[in-house]
Amino acid sequence: MLDHIRKFGGWIIIISLAVFVLVVPTAYAETIHVSISTGNNKNPGTDEEPMKNIDKAIKKAEAGDTLLIAEGTYSGTFNIGYLEIDKPLKMYGGYSTDFSERSVIDHPTLFQPDNESGGKARKALLKLSKEVDGTVVDGFIFDMGMRNSYSPSEGKPEGVETGMLLLPPKKAKGEKATVTEQCISIAAGNKGGDITISNNVFLNSAKFGIQGGIPTGTITITNNVFVSNRMAAIEVWGTCGDKNEPCGSAEIANNTILFTWSRLKDFMDMGYGVRVMTKMEYNIHHNIIGASILTGVDHTRFNNDEWIKLDNNIFFLNKQSDMEYSPDSNTKLNLSADEFEDLELASIEGNRDEIPQGFPVNKAYLGGFLSARYTEEEDYDPESPANLMREAVGLNKQGKLTTKVSMFGNRYLWEDALKLFGAVSGVGAQIPE
Repeated sequence: MLDHIRKFGGWIIIISLAVFVLVVPTAYAETIHVSISTGNNKNPGTDEEPMKNIDKAIKKAEAGDTLLIAEGTYSGTFNIGYLEIDKPLKMYGGYSTDFSERSVIDHPTLFQPDNESGGKARKALLKLSKEVDGTVVDGFIFDMGMRNSYSPSEGKPEGVETGMLLLPPKKAKGEKATVTEQCISIAAGNKGGDITISNNVFLNSAKFGIQGGIPTGTITITNNVFVSNRMAAIEVWGTCGDKNEPCGSAEIANNTILFTWSRLKDFMDMGYGVRVMTKMEYNIHHNIIGASILTGVDHTRFNNDEWIKLDNNIFFLNKQSDMEYSPDSNTKLNLSADEFEDLELASIEGNRDEIPQGFPVNKAYLGGFLSARYTEEEDYDPESPANLMREAVGLNKQGKLTTKVSMFGNRYLWEDALKLFGAVSGVGAQIPE
């Protein structure tokens, strides 16, 4: 071999180096198993020796790795109450403890921090940042209902588990204040790419089910259940600088979205199933969108109509309308599903307003929602002794405004939310395979 090298000089050395580069082994993605009931964070993460906590597995994983999460209730190591991912990972929940089978319904994997965790961190349940291309989140129940603070008595319809949601600084006696963050946050400044969020349940979020944007790529949100989230179930947008072309796209399909609450208990602002934002193409199809405090779809941000498809969705019991639409500035229309066909979207057909027969919704919760009312009562007497005294010394007169609400953001049970999978064949969330 050495004689051969001497004979051909530098040429054979160059060729040899090229061959060397070609035969260097490539890195392979790994699979890390996690089980809260049988795992240990010092374990290697095999199915026989799983890790214990999701956040520890995220830290151990490299970009492109897969995490398989067994059934159980997770809240982060030391009950920290959140997860953060800054590299693309594929995370799948719904596995049996021995990882021999997977069923999102039969082996529920909950990320469900308790109220005490709000004193340690006040963050989204899951934050995606920096490198997101190739991220998959599939088969989890994200439930903020135990982390929130609820009134023990105000706004509590008969048969509903809790009173109304309390927003900071208000809180129930002895509790931490509600953490007003998202279930999933796609953080600003990420580098973009494809994100898939499927077969999950998003419950009781005090600030959006899924919220965030990407500069390029596709956000796929399919076959999820959203129940009792505040402001909007889904709000995603493009973050690039070009206003004339969409940054990327969003497919929002086969989701079941119910009981989306307003920003405040007065029901005046927000409360949408899906928000069409800006700089993005949207394909919104085969969803069930019902019981929104305002509208099922919000299309008031002037995203180009030719970038939007809205097909074969079922709407029902959205209190203001099925869609709020702004064709021009200072113009807002409230449209029912049977009026959609007159819109000039890229595609708009097959939408209907109907209540699915036998829909397995919690009846007490539905009844409370349908009769939800906000009232104000002013107690102001300008001639009261106190106000006359204030007037005499040059102070403004005062009154008292008492507000009441019969229901607002009350907790919905995750066990009831699971029943919504497969409620209507072909539309809304189907039973995960």
